[in-house]
Amino acid sequence: MSQFFQIHPENPQPRLIKQAVEIIRKGGVVVYPTDSAYALGCQMGNKNAVERVRTLRKLDKQHNFTLLCCDLSQMGLFAKIDTANFRLLKAHIPGPYTFVLNATREVPRLVMHEKRRTIGMRVPSNPIVLALLAELGEPLMSVSLILPGDEEPMTDPYEIRQRLEHHVDLIVDGGFGDLKASTVIDLTGDEPEVIRVGCGDPTPFLVDA
Repeated sequence: MSQFFQIHPENPQPRLIKQAVEIIRKGGVVVYPTDSAYALGCQMGNKNAVERVRTLRKLDKQHNFTLLCCDLSQMGLFAKIDTANFRLLKAHIPGPYTFVLNATREVPRLVMHEKRRTIGMRVPSNPIVLALLAELGEPLMSVSLILPGDEEPMTDPYEIRQRLEHHVDLIVDGGFGDLKASTVIDLTGDEPEVIRVGCGDPTPFLVDA
């Protein structure tokens, strides 16, 4: 049976944030809100927790996991960012975007794309996630909460609780989530490529725009 924390969406309670991070550090799988849809996450280097997330979402080895970072400087430790991409990222984070970048050696191999050695990177603007990241002191491994058979992310914390309370260790209720996941932009090529259109406006990344 999972724990269920109601955390204030604008002023997260420090006591609950500390408890949530303790669960993550012990290998827990957690559901939490972002500035787009709800997400599933765990500690990035915990093999057992990552495999639980992979099984829950029925993801194969080709899936690009995402590392949620607290800011651009932390992102730079885990992804290779050139000058052009740095400017692009600086203009659009924090926000509802996930950027696919080439991973550095700091990224555990178990969360990288198996063949491309890439990783999704994101800096969300949600206060709850930012508080979790500050307390954790490292990126949080993350995937959108779109369960097998569903086309859209789950949005209602109580419905999430009904479906997942026996499958995850913690559900963070931060209010209703968005029906769309983040917009995914691949920055590993010569030009940005929009992979998925979600909450973030894709227009700045369209080559012909």
